[in-house]
Order: sequence, then structure tokens, then C-alpha cells
Amino acid sequence: MRRADLGVALALAALAAVLLGLGLTAGSTPVGLVDLLGGGLDEAQRYAVLELRLPRGLTGFLAGAAVAVSGAMLQSLTRNPIADPGLLGLAQGALLAILLGVVLLPALPTGWLPLIGSAGGLCVALFLARLTGRGRAGDALAILLLGLSVETVLSAITAIVLLYAPPDLSFAVSAWLAGSLAQAGWPAFGGLALWVLPALPLLFAAGPMLRLLDLGEDHAHALGLSLRGARLMVLVAVVVLTSAAVTVTGPLVFLGVMAPHVAAALLPSSGRARLVLSGLAGGAFVLAADALSRALGSEIGLPLGLCLTVLGVPLFIAILRLRAVRRPS
Repeated sequence: MRRADLGVALALAALAAVLLGLGLTAGSTPVGLVDLLGGGLDEAQRYAVLELRLPRGLTGFLAGAAVAVSGAMLQSLTRNPIADPGLLGLAQGALLAILLGVVLLPALPTGWLPLIGSAGGLCVALFLARLTGRGRAGDALAILLLGLSVETVLSAITAIVLLYAPPDLSFAVSAWLAGSLAQAGWPAFGGLALWVLPALPLLFAAGPMLRLLDLGEDHAHALGLSLRGARLMVLVAVVVLTSAAVTVTGPLVFLGVMAPHVAAALLPSSGRARLVLSGLAGGAFVLAADALSRALGSEIGLPLGLCLTVLGVPLFIAILRLRAVRRPS
């Protein structure tokens, strides 16, 4: 990573810290910023901050970073700027597997849900990898088109399962599908970290490989990269990160597309630097959306996915417009 990459990364980390601090003050239990910084909290405020809002914010940041990094990796793999886990059906595969696990095995411990989600997403990934052959040119486009088809089918199956599920379960799952951090606590954060943090060495090892993929499949193959191995490695990493995040927060729609582009607008980069900046941007987006959610609603708040869209899409449009204006004719 260059010095400029480190500078932008530190700026994004500082922004995330500020947003986390603001999130600690938002909610039905009033907490002043002065009391928070000075430690003058009563018992109710201390419980709200340390047991509810802090783990919720940390969980949201980690989930947002996981989804954003997944989107950045898929965009390098497919060389398509709108690729993300939802578009390729990976997130939908994890969602459907988790949903079936909850419906068919209601007594199943929640600790098994990330594993079930990973199995569902991995099945979709292996299906895509199997159908796209052995490293021919154009496989990236084939993955994208097949992923769209798979995502459509899995979304229809999910809707059918919700339609025939018990009403109380259907209502609870529908709230989860809208994106939510209402149930996030220290156990949820620990479970998410247990899946995400071991993937960090894999992500850093994938940096040089992603830099080659950004050059195109032909160039990457000419430079000695095994396209089949690289494709499988990226898909497995994306599945693990996406499934872990989906289990806790539900789908974070459009974040995998938006965060890498926002990071690129701040500083164009590739490889490891792009993953780091995308992850920090994704985590900051979720923290901002969660703070807005609880500031406008109750302690449970508005759906996280809705607030994420309200915050992120206008910024995303503005960035794309600025890039179009600055591009030389």
C-alpha cells in the first residue's frame, strides 16, 4: 500500500470512529456526547451504550466491511463495475439456506446459521464455477449472466417459502430480509468476527491476484495466474464473508457495489489497498445508516437496508456524476 492509501485508510477509520461515537448517543435512551466522553453515565445509559449500542455498531461495521470487500473482489473477478454478492446469487443462496434452516429446524442453535449460509452460498459458487468451464476468455461475463439467472430463481423460491411459512416466522424473517441490526449484541459480534477475522490472511494473500485480474483474464493468464484457481479462491472468500454478514444483518442491498466505487472516488487503487479502502468505506456506510435509523425511529429503528439506500444512493449518484464531468472528452 502506498502512503496515499494509508492516509485515506486512516481518514476512513477516523470517520468510522466518529460515526460509531454518534451511534452510541442515538436511541430511545438519551445519552449526551459530553456525558459519553466524560464518563458521566447513569446505570441505564451505561447499559444502553455498552450492552446494546456498542456491540450493534461494531457488528454493523464488520458486516458492512465484509460485504464491501466481497463486492470489490467480485468486481475484479468479473471485471464488471456492478458485480456484488447479491447480483451473482451468492447472497441469495446464503439467505435461502438460512431461511430453510430456520423453517425446517426451528430448534437449531443460531451458531450453526453462518455454516448453513456458507453451504448455501458455496453451492451457488461451485455451480457457477462448474458451468463456466476451465478458464476460457469471457468466463467473467458468463459468471455474471449465470449469477443473475440463479439469483432470480432463488429469490422466487425464497418468496414461496415465506408465503407458506407460519405467519409469526414469516413476519420475523421479513424484518430480517429488510436489513436489521436490532438483534445484534456481543454474541452476534463474536460469531461474526469468528468467521470474518480468519479470512483476513486470505484477503491479503489475494491482493496480488486481484491486481492481475484487474488487467483482464488474458493478461492475467499470460502472467502465470491460474484462472480456475483464482476464480474458486475468490468465490469461496466471498461466500464466507457474505454468509457471515447475512446471518447477522440480513442483506445489505447495493453496498457491495457502492462502497468500492466510493473508495475509488476517494483514491483509485488496486489489490490489497482497494480491499482495505472498500472495507472501511462499507463499514462507515453501515454505521451512518444505523445512526440515522435509530435517530429517526425507536431503539429498534427503521430498516437498515432502507436507511443505507437513502444515504448511499444519492452519494453514489453524485460521485458518478462528478467522475463523468471530470472525464476528459
